[in-house]
Amino acid sequence: MTRTAPRQDAFVETFAAKPVPGAAPAALGSDDLIELLFFAYRDFVGDPDRILSAYGFGRAHHRVLHFVDRYPGLTIAELLDILRITKQSLNRVLKDLIGQGYVVQKPGASDRRQRLLYCTESGAELAADLTRVQARRLARALAAPDSRGSPEDFLMAMIEPEDRLAVQSLMARRGARARSADVDAGSAQGSATQQGLRTVPERNVIGNGSSGGGA
Repeated sequence: MTRTAPRQDAFVETFAAKPVPGAAPAALGSDDLIELLFFAYRDFVGDPDRILSAYGFGRAHHRVLHFVDRYPGLTIAELLDILRITKQSLNRVLKDLIGQGYVVQKPGASDRRQRLLYCTESGAELAADLTRVQARRLARALAAPDSRGSPEDFLMAMIEPEDRLAVQSLMARRGARARSADVDAGSAQGSATQQGLRTVPERNVIGNGSSGGGA
């Protein structure tokens, strides 16, 4: 019997019911996963950002270095397809990396019009430094005891330890607002129901009186 993969929404629903450690006991949904992913990504890219700033580079330079280092001989067209940025944007980044000696261009063996990209020794060293700090954060998050319970736990472990309480408090505020809105909605519905119960007998009395008068 062929087993089918579970649906993506079922996956989200399964883990959405698990609370973030230390957060208010509100159920997590896809919005919470997105929020945690934002904070995890912020710290994940923040590590190499600090290294890149010393060179006057940014995240676009990092992405180019990453793929050129791992796929020597990558063409401009292939890199554009991977990064999904405009050719103009890529040219600006390559101009910096080539001009400062981190990337070189070589013509293709079969098509001399092709520009094949390679990292120089300095470029490979910089790419390795950037990868090292991100790999360290991933390893620390995977080794954390709380990271194995759910996607939320892993993403929380990706965030700087000193920032986790602030993130949990922020998300708990949103959960508290949601619970307050539910309470207000329930109160309004209860009031409407009680109002309906009070008015129904009045309509019945009027109706019976009118019927008796007509008789």
